Amino acid sequence: MKKLVLAAALTAAASTAFAGGMEEPMVEAPVVMEEAASSSSNFVVPLLILAVVAAAMAD
Repeated sequence: MKKLVLAAALTAAASTAFAGGMEEPMVEAPVVMEEAASSSSNFVVPLLILAVVAAAMAD
């Protein structure tokens, strides 16, 4: 009788473990970052540095 109860308990535990079944894992898409096109800021900083150097040399 004890073996029958133990077998029934193990069967119940095993059936609830697989109740959800096999399903595909959720895979999130990778995040892609694009660089902003900043054509005007590429030459502004060197021009400011050049203006500061030219002003310093003029004194």
